[in-house]
Formats: sequence, C-alpha cells, structure tokens
Amino acid sequence: MSESFEPRIVAFLCNWCSYAGADNAGIARMQSPANILPVRVMCSGRVAPEMILRAFRSGADGVLVLGCHIGDCHYISGNHRTARRIPLLPTLWGQVGINPDGLRLAGVSSAERQSSPA
Repeated sequence: MSESFEPRIVAFLCNWCSYAGADNAGIARMQSPANILPVRVMCSGRVAPEMILRAFRSGADGVLVLGCHIGDCHYISGNHRTARRIPLLPTLWGQVGINPDGLRLAGVSSAERQSSPA
C-alpha cells in the first residue's frame, strides 16, 4: 500500500486578520488540515526572512505568510513591507537548496469565510 505525500506547512498568521479568520473558522467548526502548523505573529510585516528559512530548515515543505489585505493593516504599512519582501525570497531560497515554490503570501480578512456549497 502506498502512502500519499502530505506536505508539512508552517503558516505565519497575522494576529488581526488571518489568525482571527482561522479562529472564526474554528468557532464555526470548520475542519483544518492537520499538516498545517499555525504560528501567530502580530503582523505579517514582522515575519523576517530568517523565520521562514528556519521553518524550511526545520523540515517544513512549505511556508504560508498570511496577513491583512493591502490597505487593511492594523499597523498601517506592515503588509506593504511584506508584499515587497516576500517576492524577493524565492530567488535566495533556490541558492541555498530550498524549493522556491514552497513559499506563498496571501491576504486574508477575518470577515472572509468559505462559501457554503449550493
């Protein structure tokens, strides 16, 4: 019997939008994949490249950085900093042997929710 690959994902969640959204999903009893390790940060702008590199070196197959949508940052420009920084990192990761496709950035609002099937 062959096992299917289940990637280990580290997700950095901004406290105000992404983490709150995940918390609301939990309150609504939505299931969350067991292979995702959520890490609460105050702002996506506080996720340093070293934190992402540490996640990969600790065995993560992928890293998600989830913050507020542009214009909605509780710290005004934290997500702007992240939006400029994150796209530069995959080039560096390739040079140190980390799959550059394993890093994703997305904006998530605490008010967003998965739509119900019709």
